[in-house]
Amino acid sequence: MKLSDFDYYLPPHLIAQSPAPQRDASRLMVLDRTHKTIEQARFSDLVTRLMLGDLLVANDTRVIPARLYGRKETGGWVEVFLTSFVRTTADGGLVWQCLLKSRRPIRQGIRVFFAPGFEAVVHERTAADTWLVEFHSDSDFWQMLDRIGRTPLPPYIRRQRDAADDARDRERYQTVYAATSGAVAAPTAGLHFTPQLMDAIRNRGVAIAFVTLHVGYGTFQPIRTEEVEEHSMHAEYFKVSEDTAQQVTQALAQKRRVIAVGTTATRVLETLTTPAGIMASGEGTTDLYIYPGYCFKAVSGLITNFHLPRSSLLLLVCAFAGREFVLEAYAEAVRQGYRFYSYGDAMLIL
Repeated sequence: MKLSDFDYYLPPHLIAQSPAPQRDASRLMVLDRTHKTIEQARFSDLVTRLMLGDLLVANDTRVIPARLYGRKETGGWVEVFLTSFVRTTADGGLVWQCLLKSRRPIRQGIRVFFAPGFEAVVHERTAADTWLVEFHSDSDFWQMLDRIGRTPLPPYIRRQRDAADDARDRERYQTVYAATSGAVAAPTAGLHFTPQLMDAIRNRGVAIAFVTLHVGYGTFQPIRTEEVEEHSMHAEYFKVSEDTAQQVTQALAQKRRVIAVGTTATRVLETLTTPAGIMASGEGTTDLYIYPGYCFKAVSGLITNFHLPRSSLLLLVCAFAGREFVLEAYAEAVRQGYRFYSYGDAMLIL
């Protein structure tokens, strides 16, 4: 398959720069895979689209304030974006893989100062755009990161370094059920839920279970191979409880629908579920790459946002609902003025 087969035109003004005024007030496009129908709704209508016995599975990862601004010892500013934790050093330093942005070239060994008692040393380059950076703090690293770090919004959302903007993003670029810190990008399909909507869903007789997958910066990395099959996914950490695994296994055995909230929950479910419908618990990393031709073992419904052209996320959605049908829905979303990407509107595929 050619990557160019998964392209579409998106007017730039449809890329959402801010969240909807209310989480569940975003729009919801409903796709029926069997009848190939497309309907328009609001996310708050989701409860009416679910049935007694359905199982929703969501990703409860919590986004950390992974973007830091510091001053190099030479005087210039540098932006440091934490992408993944690597190790703890013998003297208590924390080594992270990071993206670095500076007006002047970065040099190995340079020191960066963020706040009194909080600094870092740049070590070796690990790829074209990433470095190993060792952090030292006089106080708890996580407390310091929470105090001075900024919300790691994706590159297509433009922000100034404004405290008011960041306070809003800290609240809205986080699901209401976020519990386990470690992600540097949000599982955006979950951003539309409110506590009240979740209560209404449970009152309808729909169970909600959680997995954890720490979304990495690689989720924004483009596919660089024209042949779809040649791409390799970045690995991301996951953890699944015994209770969630049992709920999924039981739902599959009873032929009940398992509806994934987002592509990240989908990848965890499909990583740990056997063809016989048995889901395992545990933790580890997954680099599962889902593209058209994949046979789904666990997921029978999907809640998702609208994704970038030529992205692994769009390929996963096309694998689930069919390329032509999905691209038809995306074209309709453009015509209807839907908002796209992380802060945009949602899609329910059944």
